[in-house]
Amino acid sequence: MDPNIPAGIFLGLAIWFLVRYLAGGIYTVDQNQRAVKTNFGRADRIPGATTLNDPISAGLDAEEKERYQYPQVRVIMPGGPYFKWPWQRIYKVSIATQTVNMAFDPDFPGANQSGTIVEAVTKDQLNTGLTGQIRYHISERNLYANIFGVKNPIAHVMGYFVSVLRERIATFEAPTVPGAADAGSSGISINDLRKNLRDLNEHMDRECSSSDARYGIVLDASLITGIDPPAEVESALAAINTAHNMVSSDVSLAQATADQRIEQSKRAAEIETLKAEAEVQPLVSLASQLSELKGAGDGALRAYVRNVRLGLFGNAQQVVLETKQ
Repeated sequence: MDPNIPAGIFLGLAIWFLVRYLAGGIYTVDQNQRAVKTNFGRADRIPGATTLNDPISAGLDAEEKERYQYPQVRVIMPGGPYFKWPWQRIYKVSIATQTVNMAFDPDFPGANQSGTIVEAVTKDQLNTGLTGQIRYHISERNLYANIFGVKNPIAHVMGYFVSVLRERIATFEAPTVPGAADAGSSGISINDLRKNLRDLNEHMDRECSSSDARYGIVLDASLITGIDPPAEVESALAAINTAHNMVSSDVSLAQATADQRIEQSKRAAEIETLKAEAEVQPLVSLASQLSELKGAGDGALRAYVRNVRLGLFGNAQQVVLETKQ
């Protein structure tokens, strides 16, 4: 046997080991990625730190804090090259914002009419369909929950979102606006939902803000864009809405006419008041002058009366004088 063969085998094994485990242990992390390293299957943790120390858990109640308590892990930021040993493993996740249909079910793609419409029952027992989108991204503040804590985080988030949405639809009541005339559509929950779509989206954002602490996924926004009743109800709702619009138009026209008449009455009263003041003012001034003349003596008042009479005689065409017999 050639004595160089065993040496060649060992040299080949050494080269294979270097290429397989040393050169193969070099890795990088892209800009839209974050990574976590494990040693013998255990994530590289920050000693003593959990998600309960992070503000993302502030919205959880006591029972939820006990259930969703995850360790904080060391996050490998974008860059490189980094190195890992053979007993270490790197888990990379993308933190880019993604958009999905809110009816999407990751576990059952055929559910919810192939992931297009979420069905929900309103407070007046109407089965309505909702359409829209959800924007989300993976939270780098809770990577442990997303990578190790939950098997399929987006499935949990979608299920949680849909359950909260259905509960809200079933109990939704439009806020009361003082003085608003809404007799044409009162009690029609689909009309209320359509008119308060913004409030519904804001409610969903608030209720799902804990998904960060629960599943390691941040819901950036819920965009519910359509609320459609069953086909057999649509025509009835259209008739109700048409009647409501006509009533609202008549009420608005009557209100505008009444407001116009009230304003005209106010203006007329102001004009008459000004006329009366204009007529009274000379009399008030004359009374004041006569009082001053009387205070100056009887002669001054007689002279004033005489001058006034002379002015009247000068303007008169005929004068009738009374003579004493």
